[in-house]
Amino acid sequence: MEYVNLLSNKHLDVLKEVGNIGAGHSATALSKLLNKKIDMMVPHVKVVSFNELTEWLGGPEVVIASVYLRIEGDIPGSLFFVLSIEQAERFIGQLIGDSTFTLKEPFYNEIGLSAFQELGNILTGSYLSSLSDLTDLHLYPSVPALSFDMFGAVISHGLLELSDIGDYAIIIDTVIKEEDQQKFDTVKGHFFLLPDPSSFNKLFKALGVNDEE
Repeated sequence: MEYVNLLSNKHLDVLKEVGNIGAGHSATALSKLLNKKIDMMVPHVKVVSFNELTEWLGGPEVVIASVYLRIEGDIPGSLFFVLSIEQAERFIGQLIGDSTFTLKEPFYNEIGLSAFQELGNILTGSYLSSLSDLTDLHLYPSVPALSFDMFGAVISHGLLELSDIGDYAIIIDTVIKEEDQQKFDTVKGHFFLLPDPSSFNKLFKALGVNDEE
């Protein structure tokens, strides 16, 4: 049964609410980490095919900064948090107080990488906690892994151990900004949730979708 075809705007709104709750938790943690007021929001949520995901981002050769983890428990799957290289440099620079931080050199600042790892821990942990709370599903994340590479290579490496890749991905846009920042100063990232094929059924049922609708 193609549960994706049963999704209505109401169900996408539920997924968006999950993202907003997680964003709220993440903003609180980041505000403490940076000692400044941070706002986060989720303007859009969409469900796309795996091929559309790659095209939507700009193609497999687009270079990105990514935090990847595996989800185990009731709905096994993969979770990526993705930023463009430029956005990642800006945000890591804010985290470590170094506006010259770059990801374009072969040897990266270890403090910067640790800061990005912590950012990944906060964002992915907050999102999964919100998803678990809202659906009453038990979810257990692996330790997040960092990648700075072309999107095709990043996502292929992240899914390499899977024997069967799901047909669909859930995209959750995320906007991060300091309080009162101008729009052009915001950092825009994306969560890509790729449930394993067997997980879509459980996830959608937990969100109130079933094949009798």
